[in-house]
Amino acid sequence: MIKKYRKKPVVVEAVQWTGDNIDEVLEFGQGKIKYINGKPTIETLEGTLTASKNDYIIKGIKGEYYPCKPDVFANTYEEVDELLEK
Repeated sequence: MIKKYRKKPVVVEAVQWTGDNIDEVLEFGQGKIKYINGKPTIETLEGTLTASKNDYIIKGIKGEYYPCKPDVFANTYEEVDELLEK
């Protein structure tokens, strides 16, 4: 029987790579993001990925990091008011 499922709401942390904020990106990555050939480079479950300018870098619910294209990010996530999150 085919059923429909809704994705559970999950709050994640993310930073957008602007091309000028490498210090912020590296601090956010807590040693798990490297700066190689002018781009943030991330070891993910799918292998080594690099973030392009304007990509978001997301910290997942298990502490993993991965890049996400801006259009996908905008369609998937919305900003959370930290007061409402608690």
